[in-house]
Amino acid sequence: MDGEAGPPEEERPQKEAGPGAGSPRAGEEPEDGPRPLGVGLRPTGHASLDERLRRLEDADHLAVSAHQEVYEDVHRGLRETLAALDRPHTPRS
Repeated sequence: MDGEAGPPEEERPQKEAGPGAGSPRAGEEPEDGPRPLGVGLRPTGHASLDERLRRLEDADHLAVSAHQEVYEDVHRGLRETLAALDRPHTPRS
């Protein structure tokens, strides 16, 4: 590579600056940042479960590094809900 450094600077494409710079154009996907998966949730008919499962939608708007916290929170809530099914129901006086 005998000193070839590519095209002169004035021939190189310039990155846009200012408002909207770096935002995707129509038909393009953003390069970085969170993108919703678009996975729909069907209601289970159990309000407490549906509430926990809706929490998964929060991950759509977070960076990947924050997904684990959401998943663990949902998992913990689902475990609590399932564990409550095993507890004996006693009538209150």
